[in-house]
Amino acid sequence: MAKAKHTKNTYIDWYKLMLLIRRFEEKSAQMYGQNKIRGFCHLYIGQEAVVAGMASAKQEDDKVITAYRDHGHALAMGISANAVMAELFGRIDGCSKGKGGSMHMFSKEHHFFGGHGIVGGQIPLGAGIALAEQYKGTDNVCFCYMGDGAVRQGALHEAFNMAMLWKLPVVFICENNNYAMGTSVERTTNVVEIYKMACSYEMPAEQIDGMSCEDVHDSMARCAARAREGDGPTFVELKTYRYRGHSMSDPAKYRTKEEVQDYRNVDPIEVVKAKILKSKYLTQKQLDKIEEDIENEVLASVEFADNSRFPDSDELYKDVYVEDYPFIVE
Repeated sequence: MAKAKHTKNTYIDWYKLMLLIRRFEEKSAQMYGQNKIRGFCHLYIGQEAVVAGMASAKQEDDKVITAYRDHGHALAMGISANAVMAELFGRIDGCSKGKGGSMHMFSKEHHFFGGHGIVGGQIPLGAGIALAEQYKGTDNVCFCYMGDGAVRQGALHEAFNMAMLWKLPVVFICENNNYAMGTSVERTTNVVEIYKMACSYEMPAEQIDGMSCEDVHDSMARCAARAREGDGPTFVELKTYRYRGHSMSDPAKYRTKEEVQDYRNVDPIEVVKAKILKSKYLTQKQLDKIEEDIENEVLASVEFADNSRFPDSDELYKDVYVEDYPFIVE
């Protein structure tokens, strides 16, 4: 019998992480409706495999940076549900002290560098983080995420050019969920296969099924290994899908129910759950217990956030500048 490509523990870890993100985001939507969370709020429901596959492929000290749909990335990098929910509530115990909110999660301790609200603004920053790792001579890689809308920004082309020129240890990842806000990819470009944009820079690129934890893991591991060997960046287009609108204020009327259902039929959580049951890694009773524990963890995060205080007014003047640049060691 051929040996399984991925282990029992890997499938269980994927299931736990994706279910945590799904239940957390569902609760976030509920809290937004109750006005506990204000401002913009972009949910990750449907795209969980994109970060689960990366989390199992990365090394401990690898860095991650992304755009404003960042709750899932924060949880995948090990930031607690308590700290993420408190941040959504704008409370002092949040991972950004309640000053970042939904779009600006951050934790140096967990090697997570945002959460960025400017479309495409994180792409050159991701290249910069990779440059710092190269400068320090580490073995670390930066996973730099972006949406399909961000690839239209000039910052991407500047970053791609420099990253290839300097062979930076960065994996550029486009989470192509088919829509930049409410505008389909087909309406914004003649090049609908986004990964081909890397050809202009002779950057290796590939298009991957972003609804498959296995495919995402294998791609991230392969691209990271190339970066660690000093061969430079890779551009990965992950074909994924969000079941909700662009943000909580988006009714998503630009899509058909049939289209959404087609993607729900390949829901990564259900696919991994089926694999776990078929392979007898866990019983249904054990899976039910995992779900119960995760639901309790999410409920506890709401209580934690509710009990955390709002930041004092003098916090406005803190964490604005630092004297020592955090990535350079003398």
